[in-house]
Parts: sequence; structure tokens; C-alpha cells
Amino acid sequence: MSRTKKQIKRIGTGIVGGLVLLVGLIAIPYPGPGWLIVFSGLAILATEFEWAQRVLDRVKGKYDQWQRWLKQQPSAVRALFWVLTCLIVIVTIWLLNGYGLINSWLQLNWDWLKSPLPIFR
Repeated sequence: MSRTKKQIKRIGTGIVGGLVLLVGLIAIPYPGPGWLIVFSGLAILATEFEWAQRVLDRVKGKYDQWQRWLKQQPSAVRALFWVLTCLIVIVTIWLLNGYGLINSWLQLNWDWLKSPLPIFR
């Protein structure tokens, strides 16, 4: 493969892997595959960048360590973790005007459901 093609492949991999990684980071607090997307983005980047492989190995290890720690905690700590996670999701959806859209679709006229951020109104 020519040097130019290798460089184009490296740049393309960096862009695609970076975008997948960014989407994964945004998705972490939400129900669903946030961490899987993060690991996928890092795996894409790791095909071209050694630093990404090191980060992927480290993040996988920390994730596994976090999961083991959480499983060892009393029920109250695990419940608090899930309550805080749900609060993050609820507040983020509100800030992004998700509830405001439902409010307008159902014509509820409840102003408190609208995002306080003018950019999302």
C-alpha cells in the first residue's frame, strides 16, 4: 500500500473511531450500550494507533474493576448508584428538551417540562 493510501486510511480510521468514541462517551449515563460503544471506538482507533490500544486495555481493566467493586457493595450503595444514574438521565433529557417535545406533541401546555436552556426550546 502506498504511503498516501496508508495516511488516508489512518486519518479515516481516526475520524471514524473518534466519532464512535465520542458517541459512546455521551451515551455512558443512559440505558443501553454506552460502554460497548466506547470500547468499539477505542478498538477502531487501536487498529491504527498504539496509544488507543493502551487506553483500551486500561479502560477495560478499570471497567472490570468498577463492576467488581459495585457488586461487592451493600444494596444501599448499589441502589444509590442507580438512583443517581437515573437522575442524570432525567435531567439531561429535560435539559435537551426531550420532555418539551412530548409536551408539545400532547399539547399539555406544561411550561415546567420545557428546557430552561434557550438553545433547546
